Amino acid sequence: MTAISSLDSAALADAYRRKALSPVEVARDVLARIESARVYNAFLPVDADDVMAQARASERRWQAGTPRGALDGVPATIKDNVGLRGQPTLRGSRTSALVPEKDDAPAVARLREAGAVFVGKTCLPEYGWIGACHSPLTGITRNPWNPAHTPGGSTGGGAVAALLNLGTLHLGTDGAGSLRIPASFTGVFGFKPTYGLVPAHPPSPFNVLAHQGPIARTVGDAARMLSVIAAPDARDMSAWSRPGADFTAGLEFGVRGLKMAWSPRLGSAAALDPEIEAIAERASRLFVEQGAGVEPADPDLRDAGAVIRTLWHAGARAIADSVPAAQHAEMDQDFLALAERGRAIPAARYIAAYSARTALHVAMLGFHDRYDLLLSPTMPVTALEAGRVTPADGAYGDDWLNWSPFTYPFNLTQQPAASVPVGLSSKGLPIGLQIVGPRGADALVLRAARALERALPFPRLAENNT
Repeated sequence: MTAISSLDSAALADAYRRKALSPVEVARDVLARIESARVYNAFLPVDADDVMAQARASERRWQAGTPRGALDGVPATIKDNVGLRGQPTLRGSRTSALVPEKDDAPAVARLREAGAVFVGKTCLPEYGWIGACHSPLTGITRNPWNPAHTPGGSTGGGAVAALLNLGTLHLGTDGAGSLRIPASFTGVFGFKPTYGLVPAHPPSPFNVLAHQGPIARTVGDAARMLSVIAAPDARDMSAWSRPGADFTAGLEFGVRGLKMAWSPRLGSAAALDPEIEAIAERASRLFVEQGAGVEPADPDLRDAGAVIRTLWHAGARAIADSVPAAQHAEMDQDFLALAERGRAIPAARYIAAYSARTALHVAMLGFHDRYDLLLSPTMPVTALEAGRVTPADGAYGDDWLNWSPFTYPFNLTQQPAASVPVGLSSKGLPIGLQIVGPRGADALVLRAARALERALPFPRLAENNT
């Protein structure tokens, strides 16, 4: 029999339909594997009784021939800065109140309506402030490819869960790369949808930078999940109001006839590991073999770094100011240092940075008049040493945004962007290729990612590593 740990959401639904497998068996298997993977520290404490109750309810629906849909009984995880009814939202902070949520966040509500079984909440750095995954609340989350390294962040726990299939659908957030960074560092698929496609409530302290989306082992799982969570919710005043789409439709259409730009540095002088550049460029050429045109071209994103720092540092300050000063000693001191940078930002400068996003948006509109998609490395480095804010060699200074220059521009422009695993470094750490599309072209980005997945199957971790 095929191991449950190898099944995607489509295979699970088919097995449920044929009564070859039940949601109870799957939940029991996933819980056992979560327990065996505790060394990686991807999860907050799991309520096994609640998980099994959800699974039994799903099993009854399948036995009665009345499943809620293709995701009924499929195990899912939720990043712990997103509300899950009945559980507190702790955000990686010892200062958070242990008060259970009364309501699901919009994306969680859509998954619950579809019958997904929530197997746990996943770890993140305090308030999701950094592209690594360690916090005062949960400690260090580790990368299964090499536990001495971080899985990235801030959706670090979700990335580990996706890699090891500790659940099949994983909901995360992305304010400056927080889905794509860990996807690149762990060798899974991370997708940041167009802003507003997936409603969020309550709003993030990082405001219009923050997106919610899937991180998964396969493009298909991400597409099926997005088809459910990309649905209107009146609580989010900036969310799209049109009905959600089926993002699996056209997923296999390929890339023939598309025109793509390859930009290894996005026009900046960012330091880039030559091995990453070579592997990512080799992956980009696979699109040529499938009938797409790919040529070198750089977008004009020269002001993106200054804009993101103003907005990010100010957001960090707002978070820090919301916590009583008496509790600051319990917080991540590196996060508080970042917040202090935000304290020096006057309101006029924040408003100017907020408005400056428009120039970047217009620049990308012109770029996409010429190119359907933009390709770049996801990250200039492989996974950092666990517990660090910046690489140990000092090449990127003391600001974590310095080592993530390829992801945050597209939070500013609110475009769909994905990280697709394309190989391993000489040290055995994953490398990702970023695919960026125009606003609203989420289906096209997914289609291109699926074409690359077919041409270059994602690296899988050997069983003896887990």
